[in-house]
Amino acid sequence: MTIAQMDPSVALADLQASKPERVTIVLLSGDMDRAMAAFIIATGAAAMGMQVTVFFTFWGLNAIRRKGAASSAKDWLRRMFGLLNKGGADSLPLSRFHFGGLGTTMMKKVMKQNRMPGVPELMETALELGVRFIACTTTMGLMGITKDTLIEGIDQFAGVTTYLAEAKQGSVNLFI
Repeated sequence: MTIAQMDPSVALADLQASKPERVTIVLLSGDMDRAMAAFIIATGAAAMGMQVTVFFTFWGLNAIRRKGAASSAKDWLRRMFGLLNKGGADSLPLSRFHFGGLGTTMMKKVMKQNRMPGVPELMETALELGVRFIACTTTMGLMGITKDTLIEGIDQFAGVTTYLAEAKQGSVNLFI
């Protein structure tokens, strides 16, 4: 068969079979609205049959921290980071109009009225759909975050080279 005789839909199906579509998302932000965007995209892509990986780094690690889990870092500076940098998917602030928590409370109320899931529910859905969660070990070390302070379901603890290997295979790579 020559190229001129190929059916485009068959060629696309062959390409998808030989190279499944992959999506990688770097979640750098610890803001509620940005984390929601990351998980909405991740769950949407996973529902479309795409392989999805979310790489959590810096403040994005707060989305996968257990609420109230204290840092077990050995030095006082990293322990202080852990105290000041509260985690928990349900405790993330808005990126704008936070107003000491009032804006976030109002946003959560509007979301509930519109039956929109929050970050914890979106994360749970992502895990059920097979989205891979990778926690950045370099940032964990810098910020005094230990494995025991993160939620269950983290697929891998790795550095940037692991993310780059995933992104290299991806057809969609997002940075949030």
